[in-house]
Amino acid sequence: MPVIIPEGLPATEILASENVFVMHETRAKSQDIRPLRLGIVNLMPTKIVTETQLLRLIGNTSLQVEVDLIHMDSHVSKNTSLEHMKAFYKTFDEIKNNHYDGMIVTGAPVETMDFEEVNYWEELTPLLDFCKTNVFSTMFICWGAQAALYHYYGVPKVVLDQKIFGVYEHKILNRRPIVRGFDDVFFAPHSRHTTCLTEEIKKVDDLEILAESDDIGAYLMVSKDQRFIFVTGHSEYDPEGLKNEYWRDVNKGMDIEIPRNYFPNDDPNQTPVVRWRGHGNLLFANWLNYHVYQETPYNLDEI
Repeated sequence: MPVIIPEGLPATEILASENVFVMHETRAKSQDIRPLRLGIVNLMPTKIVTETQLLRLIGNTSLQVEVDLIHMDSHVSKNTSLEHMKAFYKTFDEIKNNHYDGMIVTGAPVETMDFEEVNYWEELTPLLDFCKTNVFSTMFICWGAQAALYHYYGVPKVVLDQKIFGVYEHKILNRRPIVRGFDDVFFAPHSRHTTCLTEEIKKVDDLEILAESDDIGAYLMVSKDQRFIFVTGHSEYDPEGLKNEYWRDVNKGMDIEIPRNYFPNDDPNQTPVVRWRGHGNLLFANWLNYHVYQETPYNLDEI
């Protein structure tokens, strides 16, 4: 089944070329079905890249999904045109009276700053509260996960001496619906300068760690009611994501290490090896199926 997106969204052409079924709003309205309603709070600087990555995974399921793209009105994007933002994005003020089956809150390149120093923090925190009252299930990714853990539970983040950068091996600790079908060991990309320590997460009775890495700690957590999903990595990344970040920093003259377990023979001139695609698709499919579709009320106003 398709993901429903606005006409003219740049991701349309890319996804169609990959045989991901997309449908425009006008056609969807003629079908006698209630699609799942999702919001994507896109805090990443490269908005179009992130839209495409997430829509690719959402569109690879058997569910019809209608998506609202949401941005922080208090922050001006430097890497995405104002025309694109006006055409396809909504502010929190515009959606604050809506109800959603699911919400995704992405990462953001502000991780070394204190949360309260982020220029849109005062706008983001009401949105996080909105996720508790107006959204059935929310997935928080990377910095989005750190921000939510801090806001909901007071879990601090720690600035690392060395950036976590590469594709890391993880293992399953507890079997829950979100990891149904996962191998006992799987890979996921990470790119971050901060972390939430496992011992701090374990202090929160409402949280359960489902997967972790021996090298970098907790990867996947759920709240006890399983309505909040916290993912510390970037399972949505496309094959070139870490490569582009590496060369971006190299060209800036930054001291950056080659991403781990990514380039053959650690040679950045070679084509990266994708080890996480199956896990990424399964993570989003499980979330949409077990945490959203099978549990959300038909009448969204009942959330």
